[in-house]
Amino acid sequence: MPDRKRRWKVLLLHTVMLPTLLFAFYFFSLAPKSYQGVDEAVVEKIAKEHGREAKAPLIDPGSGDLLLFAFLGAGVVGGFAAGYYWRQLTGKDKKEG
Repeated sequence: MPDRKRRWKVLLLHTVMLPTLLFAFYFFSLAPKSYQGVDEAVVEKIAKEHGREAKAPLIDPGSGDLLLFAFLGAGVVGGFAAGYYWRQLTGKDKKEG
């Protein structure tokens, strides 16, 4: 008897979840275009209103996620250094004894 109830629960769960997931995937695939970042949506728009155009960056990180990877690496190094020198940063000394 418990095995039969469990099968019905699993069947009911699948009949509810499958259409819900299919609808969610369908709904999010209807976007007319990709979302704009803050640079395109706000900064460039305001710059054009004031008669200025965007310039090429001084140090071009290229396309892709190279800049994000650089920030990740800097965060790892900074976190390691902060963890290594934590007692000196917080002013807490080791308790001896």
